[in-house]
Amino acid sequence: MIHCPWDRVKALYGVETLCGYSQREVATLKEKFDHLPEVLEHFYSTAGKTEALHHVQDQWIRPIDFTKWDWLNQSDYFILLNENQGVCRAGIRRKDLHLPDPPVYYTEDDENWTLCAPTTTEFLLAALCYESVFTFPYSLEEFYYITEEEYSFIESHLQKLPFQLEYWVSDMKITLYSTQPDNMVAIMDCGEDDLSMLYGAVSESSYKELCALLENIGEPM
Repeated sequence: MIHCPWDRVKALYGVETLCGYSQREVATLKEKFDHLPEVLEHFYSTAGKTEALHHVQDQWIRPIDFTKWDWLNQSDYFILLNENQGVCRAGIRRKDLHLPDPPVYYTEDDENWTLCAPTTTEFLLAALCYESVFTFPYSLEEFYYITEEEYSFIESHLQKLPFQLEYWVSDMKITLYSTQPDNMVAIMDCGEDDLSMLYGAVSESSYKELCALLENIGEPM
């Protein structure tokens, strides 16, 4: 199991402390579904209520949402993240909720589900890092197309994080790179040489470090 580096999450979202849901809120959700994976329970109680995590591109499903939206309760999956326009979503199979760290799957039609991450821990980390790119005070103003050669440069000059999203919007694979705890580069691979990147940082100095490496890479989309 990959342990969640909460210090990195705090650095990426520019917060000093994380806020979790109360024991009662987590217990209510646990009772509703009979089980919750240990790692998901830990996420909810440690960081799930942190306001900054909910001001991102997509929508993290909150415990209260299960009392508001019937579609969440009708699914065979425990939904974790919903794309901002509802194009796709990711979740854990209900029959896997008893596992301590189950796999997470992705769908665009609620019928066909594909593996998104081999464990819930890896999904949470990859999704939190990816979503942070949309919150940075210092960032690119748009996505950039990159070539295979440029991607190879990124791989050789930046640290690749040990988790990724195998599928997200339109079957896109997302890999993540950084040079400092408070910066992030997200590479979106849609196949057939369709590569793009988005990057940014919390601090200006960290952003400048990325720019010095990547300023000649890519073309605006």
